[in-house]
Amino acid sequence: MVKTASDNTGQSFGTDGIKPMERPSAMTRFFMGIVNWAEKLNFKYAIHGNPPVYDNATFPWSKDIEAAAPAIRKELEKVLERQAELPSFQDISTDVKTISDDSHWKTFFLLGYGISSEQNIKACPETWKAMQKIPGLKTIMFSIFEPGKHLPAHRGPYNGVLRLHLGMIVPEAEPDQLAIRVKDQICHWEEGKVLIFDDAYEHEAWNHTDKTRVVLFVDFVKPTRFPAKFVNWILMNMAIFTPFIREGLDNHKDWEKKFYAEAEALRNRN
Repeated sequence: MVKTASDNTGQSFGTDGIKPMERPSAMTRFFMGIVNWAEKLNFKYAIHGNPPVYDNATFPWSKDIEAAAPAIRKELEKVLERQAELPSFQDISTDVKTISDDSHWKTFFLLGYGISSEQNIKACPETWKAMQKIPGLKTIMFSIFEPGKHLPAHRGPYNGVLRLHLGMIVPEAEPDQLAIRVKDQICHWEEGKVLIFDDAYEHEAWNHTDKTRVVLFVDFVKPTRFPAKFVNWILMNMAIFTPFIREGLDNHKDWEKKFYAEAEALRNRN
């Protein structure tokens, strides 16, 4: 991982130029009001501070994740045999259409917003086993950037989680061809290596090569002290009831049912 120097102070609670999808329900407006308040608590009471990119030594379990990379890679290769059938991120989470509207960012979820995909976990048992080393797991998926994909500057919806990328397939490239920027730090993925960052800072990512890039993408609860820890726990458990998350879970269930039904039909024909 290569990164530039950065000022680690300050965190923008919004992204210029990115208009969120409108969610007019009273419950959603109420929930988002609480989120705005909770983000300030999370920033103030963060146990490890609020750097855009973390030193992996901050999370000793990251070594265990890297040690599992070869086994995870084998399971990924089986998943990629049906790469064309994998959903684009915005097909699952429609709010992502604000930053991605093509078919070049594909996903394979094992866990989304704390809800697991039994079929996908069955297909990737070693990946699932390795991820249990991470406290506060919320999301696990393979994030697949096909050639030419550029995800524009944006910020995550909530600073109560941190993001981990484990490099799986990283094409050889010039430094400016394949990277992720978090605030003013430019990072480069490495196969088998962990990158941990705070997606509540503005960030963008790109694959300007002619090959596919894949990382294992994980969100986990940001370590905070009381009262932020308590408020964060409540919000994480409330989030599942919000319309945009319920919609995403329903979309994934529909895709999963079709994906595995087609696999079963193919096995029966053979």
